[in-house]
Amino acid sequence: MNPVQEALDRIETGSVASLVAFLNGLGDDDKRAIGRHLPAHLSERGRAGWEAQQRVRELAPLYRLAGAACLGGAEQVASWLNRRELRRVEPEADAARMMSVLANRSLEWRRDLAVRLVRRLRPATGSTWRRMQALGDWDLAAALVIETGAEPPENDAFVSGWVLRTALRQQANRGAPVLAGDRLLDHMLPRLFQAQGVADGLTWGRVWADGHTIIGELVALSRTGRVPRQALLDGCMSRFLTGVDAADAGSFVTLWRELKPETAEIPVADFVRVLPSAPSPVLQLAMEELHRAESAGMLDAELFAEAVQALAYRPEKKNMAAAVKWIADAPPARGAAAAAALVPVLDVDTPSLRERAVRVAVKLAPHTAEPDREAIREAGARLPADLRRRLAAAYGAVDEVSPEPVTVPALTATSLPALAPPITSVPELAAELDRPLWPQDPARADRILAALVELTHRDRDAVVAGLQSWWRTNWKHPFDASVYVYGISGFDEEIPFLLLRCALAIVSPADSRELTKLLNGEGRWPSHEPALQRFVQQRFREVISLFERGETVPVLLATPTSPTGHVDAATLVARMERLNGTEPLEHDFLQALLRLPRRINPELAERAERLPSEAGRRLAACLRDGGLPDPVVTWELEAFDRPGSYHQSLQEAHARLAPPEGVPGPLAELWTLVPKAGYPAFSRNMVWWPSIMPSHREAVAAYLLECLPGFMDVEVVAALTHNDGPVGLATASTIVAGMSQPVPAQRARAADAILTLAARGELPAADLGRAIGHMVVGEQVKLNRIIGILGEVTAGGAHAEIWTALAQAVPLLLPGPGEKARAGLGKLLTVATQAAVLTGAQDDLPGLAELAARKGSTLLIHEARRLYEAISP
Repeated sequence: MNPVQEALDRIETGSVASLVAFLNGLGDDDKRAIGRHLPAHLSERGRAGWEAQQRVRELAPLYRLAGAACLGGAEQVASWLNRRELRRVEPEADAARMMSVLANRSLEWRRDLAVRLVRRLRPATGSTWRRMQALGDWDLAAALVIETGAEPPENDAFVSGWVLRTALRQQANRGAPVLAGDRLLDHMLPRLFQAQGVADGLTWGRVWADGHTIIGELVALSRTGRVPRQALLDGCMSRFLTGVDAADAGSFVTLWRELKPETAEIPVADFVRVLPSAPSPVLQLAMEELHRAESAGMLDAELFAEAVQALAYRPEKKNMAAAVKWIADAPPARGAAAAAALVPVLDVDTPSLRERAVRVAVKLAPHTAEPDREAIREAGARLPADLRRRLAAAYGAVDEVSPEPVTVPALTATSLPALAPPITSVPELAAELDRPLWPQDPARADRILAALVELTHRDRDAVVAGLQSWWRTNWKHPFDASVYVYGISGFDEEIPFLLLRCALAIVSPADSRELTKLLNGEGRWPSHEPALQRFVQQRFREVISLFERGETVPVLLATPTSPTGHVDAATLVARMERLNGTEPLEHDFLQALLRLPRRINPELAERAERLPSEAGRRLAACLRDGGLPDPVVTWELEAFDRPGSYHQSLQEAHARLAPPEGVPGPLAELWTLVPKAGYPAFSRNMVWWPSIMPSHREAVAAYLLECLPGFMDVEVVAALTHNDGPVGLATASTIVAGMSQPVPAQRARAADAILTLAARGELPAADLGRAIGHMVVGEQVKLNRIIGILGEVTAGGAHAEIWTALAQAVPLLLPGPGEKARAGLGKLLTVATQAAVLTGAQDDLPGLAELAARKGSTLLIHEARRLYEAISP
């Protein structure tokens, strides 16, 4: 038989023993023939479809053997083994098989292959366990290195592979030692401290096998002399000095601690050198070792000063505090040599730390050299007056630095992008329907809906013909309504799906009626959407029903004329005139009334009175009254029991809605809202809400509050600011909820909302402050998340409004006698002081004078004093 075909047949049978025996019995010419055929054969199978590709993966161990035995050069074999379709093998078993067919290759050839395989290794990603499962050809490369004595090239993946494989061997041996006889240990030891991706494997066994780890074995071997102890210490130190990542630092710190170096073994100068930039675990170790060295008299004055200065210039306050303490604990002459390290601490915004630095500086003044005294005097010029006076008494006159005048930008309101022009042709309509409808864009959906209605009224046959391709592509053929009822959720609630159903009702009314009937069947679940969203859904459903009946109307009334969702009153009257006495769709008519602006030309009422329909008379009455009345909105704090998976607040901010007398039933339902316990309200369609009632902001905000901060769409809160109508505690509470979101980008949208309302002179600043105070006290929002936004908008030009807000919030948040201060309150007072100074405010905040009079140097008391001084007449 042809040797090529026989090799392929033996591969296909899946017998490793048969294939190995066959390959080992081949002559050089037969091997070359097989080697020439294999790459083309594998590529051909790869093009034969998924099943053929899957079969290749199943037979990968045998293909690998055939290539290793028959391909000529070491580079060819290395490339073959790295083919993607041949990588899924059990690595240790594969390495044993491969070594059996490579045994008849020359020593130099196998050394060449070993080097090439090591170079091709790439570090895996993911968890430690996942990387252990993705070692690739590491086992074969390692076996060749061991057998041939090849010097492996530098490759972090080879080193990390050795660490991971060793950790697995430890696990398999239940923690028994495995390193003493490891033939790669001497190769790997110096590279452990240079390679990336090894740290987690060094301590991987800590949670099993009685805590045995590679580090533990290395320490044990250092005691017997099998591993040089100094090599381990030097390796750790070199890793610390080369900038080890925080994630990797812990393993090398652990190794250093387990080696328990004697004081004489501490490399003092090197530990001082790592202080400026070391990650936290290394920094902590360095501090401990330097203190040990100092106790043994090994830390001279020059290194002491360098170490303290390195700590003081780090950004972390705890390290600055450690530097100050170290200086304070040293003898005066030694401490004075490091007095310059106090300079950066004098500029920190932590009063207690700054005060302690001044106290230490005063103590060391008699021993401090003049250059350092001058540096301290210069830094002292930026201190508060009381600390500046104390420093001047010890160091001589300290000039006060006048703070640079703070300039704030003028407030400007952002504008919404203009609406796209109406769709005027069937091809344009078809193109819009072919584009994705997610994420939702209410203006775009209204634009498409308006085009469906107007173009269908003009020429239904043309719309049906123009949407044939869209229909064939996006709907099942033959049509099966059950797919859209049971297989795909949301076809009766999600607005994009309802819009698609409007188009379906034009193209295939019978299919649409079947789908509607099934969706409205007995097994239909009741909607859990808020009334606001159900109102939107009903407007789309009535259009579906219109088309299913084979009817049309010339125009929709509620299509927005403004990016806020408003409908120009004159345009609405003109649209009513186009109906020519036909009664409009009810929800479309009510939506149009809701979208009227709050300022209406009274002459339009006279024009509307000439409309012949009942809806025309209703419109005329509404226009005479200046639009729809506002619902009654009452804000309150309530305690509700929520399911265990939800954040349980002490109190929640809510708003109730009550309709005024005389509004139609759907509007009365829309304007009736009573907060409920249990699961909070939620809708994936919240983006629609501002455009439903663009002249009734406070009512929309009431619905948003029912969603609670964790489920509120902050984009919707920002959109409300561009709308019209009353703003009060409900709107303010939604802004506070937005300010407390965990994602910075969402908090930024709340900041935009504040600046936009402030620029328009519409921010309910006092209500915003009351909402902040009550929602923080009720544990509905987190104060530390709000503070940054308040500072940002204060610097952005809304300082007067923020002062008005904080004048309401601060008294609600100040601790009473014996109460613990709330986390973040000191920083809030910092923002309040900034806003008060920029505004030039003079006020009397209840409880502030008592807090400012308390003894202590905490940030809260310090900022209370600053605020009290700033606003006192």
